Parts: sequence; C-alpha cells; structure tokens
Amino acid sequence: MAEKTQQTYPAAPANGYTRSDGESLVSEDELKRKKRIKLFTYIGIFIVFQIIVMTVFGLTVMKVKTPKARLGEISVQTLNSVPATPSFDAKFTTQIRIKNTNWGPYKFDAGTATFLYQGVTIGQVAIPKSKAGMRSTKKINVEVSVDTNALPSSSTLGSELNSGVLTLTSQVQLKGKVELMLIMKKNKNAAMDCTIAFDLSSKTVKTLQCK
Repeated sequence: MAEKTQQTYPAAPANGYTRSDGESLVSEDELKRKKRIKLFTYIGIFIVFQIIVMTVFGLTVMKVKTPKARLGEISVQTLNSVPATPSFDAKFTTQIRIKNTNWGPYKFDAGTATFLYQGVTIGQVAIPKSKAGMRSTKKINVEVSVDTNALPSSSTLGSELNSGVLTLTSQVQLKGKVELMLIMKKNKNAAMDCTIAFDLSSKTVKTLQCK
C-alpha cells in the first residue's frame, strides 16, 4: 500500500498579511529616529533650564546692591539748652548700623559719622574699619557729644530752643567693597543721612528719620 506524503505549509498571519524584511528595517529606522528626537528634546529642555537658572542666579545672587548705613535707637544721657545765650550741649549713645543685603561680605574702611546743626559740624565719632557679613547688619556702638562751641552767632538757634524742639542731622560716607564668590569685588559706598529731633522738655528723641 502506497504511503501518502503530507506537505506542511507555513501558517498565514491572522490578518492575512506577511511582513517583509524591508518593512522591518523601515520600522527599526523609524524607532531610532523617534529615540533621537526624544533625546534632542531632553537636551533642549536641559539647556533651557540651565539658561533660566543662570539668569535667576545673575539677577539675584550676583547682583551687587549698595549697603546702607543707619542710626539705631538713641539713648540721651544729658541734654542742656539755654535759649538766652543761645547754646546747647548733649551726650547720647546710639548704634551705627551698616546693612548688607548682598550674597557676600561688605568690607569697609574706617570713616567718620558727623553730626551737624544747620550744616555746621558740632560733633564727630570715629567708625573703625570692619566688615558686614553676607546678608547681615554690622552694629557699631558709639557715644556722641555735641555742643554749640563751633557755631557762629545765630538768631534762629534761640527761637528753635524756645520752641522746645532741637533738630540735628547726621551723615556718614563709608568706602568699601562687596565680595562675591571669592573672585568678584565691586566698590560700593555706604551712605547715611539722618534727621534727629530732640524734645528739650522731656530730654528724649522725638523723631529719627534716615534716608
């Protein structure tokens, strides 16, 4: 009895379509292209992020601001006035405050705080060479003495003393440098211009304004 030979055929795809080798290569190239696009997208996002970070860094940390000098609270020790003469003398303690808002220390040279009456110097105190740390305020305690010995004859002084309020001004100009990142130094001068009004009857400070 003759044996029947059974021939086996490859199974056809479920959708009836056979994928060729050429189409497989095209698909792989498309996948690689998409991966490259994704990689370049990530690189672009990273570069934009770095630009934003550097911009913010430059506008905040690396921006050098001018330090400010101000008078602190004033404690009057003595305050005498004679409208008839006219004359006055006073002693008081206060603080000279150098405020540094920079992201690096502010080193300043020695200077002088000057106290004036109508533009005439009536007292001075020395400010030693020092440093205000990063984003901090340097406080220097001083004792001030003022009097009318250096004043020329003034008709307005007697009237002011009779009014019960004596107004003085105080000025400071400090030269120094702000140091950033240990490599960048920029010259900055800390200035102060304050107006002090004394109440002669209570012998206290009525107002203190600085700019």
